[in-house]
Amino acid sequence: MLPLDDVTVIEIDNWMASPSAAAILADMGADVIKVEPLTGDPMRNKMRPPKLPDHLKGYDYQFDVDNRGKRSISIDLESADGVAIVHRLCQNAQVFMCNLLAHRQVKFGLDPKALLSINPGIVHATLTGYGTTGPEAWRPGYDVTAFFGRSGIYDAMREGPDGPVPMARPAQGDHTTGLSFVGAILGGLRLAERSGVGQVVETSLYETAVWTQATDYSVTGMDRAALPPRDRHNMIIATSNRFPCGDGKWVVFNMPEEAAFWKLCRLIGKDEWLEDERFSDIRGRFRNMPEIVKGIDAALAAKGRDEWGEIFDANGIIWGPVLGLHEVADDPQAEALGMFPPIEHPEMGVYRSVAMPMKFKTADVGPRSPAPLLGEHTRSVLAQAGMTDGDINALFAGGVVR
Repeated sequence: MLPLDDVTVIEIDNWMASPSAAAILADMGADVIKVEPLTGDPMRNKMRPPKLPDHLKGYDYQFDVDNRGKRSISIDLESADGVAIVHRLCQNAQVFMCNLLAHRQVKFGLDPKALLSINPGIVHATLTGYGTTGPEAWRPGYDVTAFFGRSGIYDAMREGPDGPVPMARPAQGDHTTGLSFVGAILGGLRLAERSGVGQVVETSLYETAVWTQATDYSVTGMDRAALPPRDRHNMIIATSNRFPCGDGKWVVFNMPEEAAFWKLCRLIGKDEWLEDERFSDIRGRFRNMPEIVKGIDAALAAKGRDEWGEIFDANGIIWGPVLGLHEVADDPQAEALGMFPPIEHPEMGVYRSVAMPMKFKTADVGPRSPAPLLGEHTRSVLAQAGMTDGDINALFAGGVVR
């Protein structure tokens, strides 16, 4: 038994945020039918990283991670017959999910009012950049614009007001918002099950990003003041900071200030600080943070990251290595958690995917198959919906489906 093996999801979306949520639903056992335009999701074959060695090229692994385990049907939604097919599929589905802006939902007859009239029990779920109400609900949004830029994350990550704006890695905001979309859909399913009435749920990149900064906004939402600079020399707590080691690799600490500071001083050979009035309390340490950072940098330069790590672990220091992505891919802890599960592809062989960050002790959730080819399941899905071979052939001949 899987958590969602009795749930059918009709998915009309593209790019990464909403598709990533649908991939998680598929990992949980849902039958996810991805409805694509005749030209396919524009994300198909969009990203072929040049960093891959030649023997790994030829397959779009980044599209695969957000679309694994689904069935693909390719339909022309500009045609009345195409919209009729989607309506037919929604009659027996539990969830309809999309990232279409509100006016496009209405244009294609896929808005909540239209679909709830067809299936009064369906969960209608929408993911957008900026929400479905307000003066900018019309605005298309991507993770770098709506999630990182508009929400204040980029500005909060700058080292001072004049520092450069950082750049996120691909789809960080998309995948975070995908998780909130999964939560909304599961809540909608629960409400629909209890009430017998269909539900309308939504989330957005903008709202999710602000939630990820709720700790900051619990203050900034009150005082409306800009954040102070957050470079290493302006941290409030010395033992919640990051430092380079002798091999050029970094460590990060996250410990309560008082006792942890004195313990760290002894471990790194800074016993003279124990009697230094400049560092006797948290206010003094904050005022003299540049001197503290300089001293810890110099002390940690004596050993490499892994050697320091053994010392920190033996003495109860709360620390973490700052790993490169390539190091995480080979991290024994990641391996123990099954964070990179294998998928077997009929042509590409076995490759590693990325696990969703949830586990069920009594259910084997996870990737079940590669991403589908464009329209790979068009004929079988239409037949399952009760259409005859003649009807299906006519749709192919008329260019309504692919």
